[in-house]
Amino acid sequence: MTNPVINIAVRPLVEYVFSSGDLSSGFRTMTTLVEGTKAHQQVQRQYGETDQKEVYVSAEIPYGDLLFVVDGRCDGLLAEEDGLMTIDEIKSTSGDLALITEETYPVHWAQARCYAYMVARERCLPRMRIQLTYMQLPTGELKRYREEADYAELESFVQEVVRQYAPYAEMLRTHREARDRSISQLSFPFKTYRAGQRKLAGAVYKTIEEKVSLFAKAPTGIGKTISTTFPAIKAIGEGHLQHLFYLTAKTITRTAAEEAFALMQAGGLHLHAVTITAKDKVCFQEEVSCRKEDCPFADGYYDRINGAVLDILTHETLIGRQVIEKYARKHRVCPFEYSLDLAYAADAVICDYNYIFDPKVSLKRMFGEQKSRTALLVDEAHNLVDRAREMYSAELNKADFLALQRVYKGMNPAVYRAAKAVNGFFIALRKETEGPHRIDRNKPEELLKLAEEFIFHAEQELASPGPGAGAATEDAALLLQTYFAAQSFVRTGKLYDERYVTYAEITAKDLRIKMFCLDPSHLLREMGKGFRSRILFSATLSPLSYYRDMLGATPEDYTVSIPSPFAREQLEVTIHPLSTRYRDREQTKEALAELLRQLALGRSGNYLYFFPSYAYMNLIYELVTAGPMENVRFLVQQGAMSEQEREDFLAAFDADNKETLVGFAVMGGIFSEGIDLVGDRLTGVAVVGVGLPQIGLERDIIRDYFNEQGKDGFDYAYVFPGMNKVLQAGGRLIRSENDHGVLLLIDDRYLHPHYNRLLPEEWR
Repeated sequence: MTNPVINIAVRPLVEYVFSSGDLSSGFRTMTTLVEGTKAHQQVQRQYGETDQKEVYVSAEIPYGDLLFVVDGRCDGLLAEEDGLMTIDEIKSTSGDLALITEETYPVHWAQARCYAYMVARERCLPRMRIQLTYMQLPTGELKRYREEADYAELESFVQEVVRQYAPYAEMLRTHREARDRSISQLSFPFKTYRAGQRKLAGAVYKTIEEKVSLFAKAPTGIGKTISTTFPAIKAIGEGHLQHLFYLTAKTITRTAAEEAFALMQAGGLHLHAVTITAKDKVCFQEEVSCRKEDCPFADGYYDRINGAVLDILTHETLIGRQVIEKYARKHRVCPFEYSLDLAYAADAVICDYNYIFDPKVSLKRMFGEQKSRTALLVDEAHNLVDRAREMYSAELNKADFLALQRVYKGMNPAVYRAAKAVNGFFIALRKETEGPHRIDRNKPEELLKLAEEFIFHAEQELASPGPGAGAATEDAALLLQTYFAAQSFVRTGKLYDERYVTYAEITAKDLRIKMFCLDPSHLLREMGKGFRSRILFSATLSPLSYYRDMLGATPEDYTVSIPSPFAREQLEVTIHPLSTRYRDREQTKEALAELLRQLALGRSGNYLYFFPSYAYMNLIYELVTAGPMENVRFLVQQGAMSEQEREDFLAAFDADNKETLVGFAVMGGIFSEGIDLVGDRLTGVAVVGVGLPQIGLERDIIRDYFNEQGKDGFDYAYVFPGMNKVLQAGGRLIRSENDHGVLLLIDDRYLHPHYNRLLPEEWR
């Protein structure tokens, strides 16, 4: 019987064994000590003719009953005059090279020594030279450290690294064997499939099997979560996948995914499923700060994290927020960073879209081999269009740089001059711009250079001992905030192409410049590259052609549309042709209020009334409640509601209510999608208007761009996003085979063929 094989790259192997210290020593720059293409190329250009770059190396290393297959790519393999071969490991930093000593980063020496061992073993070399090359960006200054080692020393070193990693590898191997056995015996967790569920599940499995993507329109109430997770888990058992990500836009859909995994675990599934919760929600401290001086869970984090990961993965399978918090306290590690470290080892990860698609926060350590065995399940995928536009856009504000210019004038001349230069650019732009805004199709090259210069000097200040020591706390916080904004701006500049526009918005008090992503499809496709499959699904992925276009479909990708499993008789739909256009609202407000009042008084029960804006909702709420409404209670969605307030709002929709309950809510908000009010918890829904986004500069820019592309720009900018909100709001009503309800669509545009054809068949 052959030994079990553990495939692992050099970098994650040595990071596991040698990472140590705290999460952030005062300030950890976003660009510090990462392998930068720019740095590599600059150093490699200095190599001689016989030197090699980007050399692939690998070795088989037996340990106990395991066989480790370790591989990687060393930056340089140099032929020295004295006959010794030299491994060159290149790292880039924007920090001060004087702060980097020979002992600062043991993990870099470990990576280089592993490469040296592999080369020496493959070429039968008795001795190797190892070189660490640090480059300071953007100056190009270099600092090098060298050592030599015999083959026996290198072999002993690598054996010790493998020995320390082995318990973790053994745990994963044992777990995956148990996982695959449990999957082979796993049955669909319900007695029967609902109508359409089998078709969706089959499409998901086939998509993963064929390494393509799927765009699935599946109606509300069909059970999309289980119909996508179950076949993906079966694909893990068949060896097509090792990992899956369940990506959501809202906390409530994250809960549905956790419940699906719990349901399958009750049926015998043994699988590690980790939920990532946002840092500000899960942080144990009153104020989020990752400085070791402020947080005991950040201090020494990397000294304890391996034990924490091994412990939780040995004893738990469903690893949600409460489980993570329990073990984080036990091992004294940051719960947020803990969840990220667990994500790399987990079989399934439940998290927000941005961990995969946003270049600012994505899981950076996911390697190509891991991606190729990972599927992305994108829930409520209609939300991804505008979320992606937000991810791939960036802006800078004049006021921030003016404030920093004033603060750092006598404190840090370099930061002062850099902030002043950016502020000067804004001043010049204001002088040459007529009107409240300016639109340009070109990348703002001059501003990007000034932002890079600001980043460089801000990093020096932030990375110095006791960051912002000379500045008040709020001023140091502004420097950090503006530094991150500038980083995002420069990063977005690297993505800028013909799908972008740059616009300036000028007010009396400020000037804002934004690089605005008009069409995110290309970048979504690029960020999804390398993953085995993307499964994008929603009840309102309509029209499918629009979402395929905007979410980056390729001609090979599949599309499936599942019909509603519910009977027409379950839903009573009425269109009331009352104009809700902004210009007509004053004239129609009394008629609208009376219509909504009569709906609630006509049949007792629980109702949700959805509006296109808070202002319109509050106006009609005052009119509705001004008249006599006996035995009717009202709830109104607020602009900022805590999780507890949201839960209380939904909990009020009780099937046993003795009085009629009417909830006023906003289309596209927290109560218009992803919530389940089954049975008598919801009697009726009224949707006021056709959901069109408010007319504004950005929407008009999108409209004009798609008109130029030969598409209907008004549909792309306004109609399709608006009607999606309508479909989501109306979809709250019928959630199961036993639900019945009344749906009132209030707007004369619903009778127009252009809007009417966008309604589901069962609504017409």
